[in-house]
Amino acid sequence: MSEPGLRLAARVVLLDPDDRVLLMRYDNGPPANGSHWTTPGGGLNEGEDYRAGALRELAEETGWTDIVLGEEVHRRTLTMEYDGALTRQHERLFLARTGQPGREIVGVEAMHASDGIAAWRWWTLAELDATTERVWPAGLSGLIREALAGHAAAGGHAGADGPPGGGK
Repeated sequence: MSEPGLRLAARVVLLDPDDRVLLMRYDNGPPANGSHWTTPGGGLNEGEDYRAGALRELAEETGWTDIVLGEEVHRRTLTMEYDGALTRQHERLFLARTGQPGREIVGVEAMHASDGIAAWRWWTLAELDATTERVWPAGLSGLIREALAGHAAAGGHAGADGPPGGGK
């Protein structure tokens, strides 16, 4: 068996003012990755850094270009199926915020269809804790709680569409 290819990816843990997180559902049936929810994001383009890739992917998947990234909150490596082959993906996740509760995604339906995004929704942390559906990365609610606790301990806050910790 050959080694999986390497893919670099960036994702955005986007919170609304009620600390709900935006997740996208992919319904990739076996033998692929199966149905799962994950944060907006995807593979980097040639020469693109993680922050730029995260913002580009978020804009492609939501149509929103007014989100400012906060700090990187998680790194992980996973083996998954991508483009019909096993791929080893290195991901970096960045925290960000929107000032609009339950912000609607419109005008990107064709992109969702071509990219395999079957649905999207805002999740509370309690809903993440209680769900039996697959969520990537595992333990996302704990990751979010840690990030929010870090901001509270540092005296930070999030601006309307700025990163937690303030500043644009």
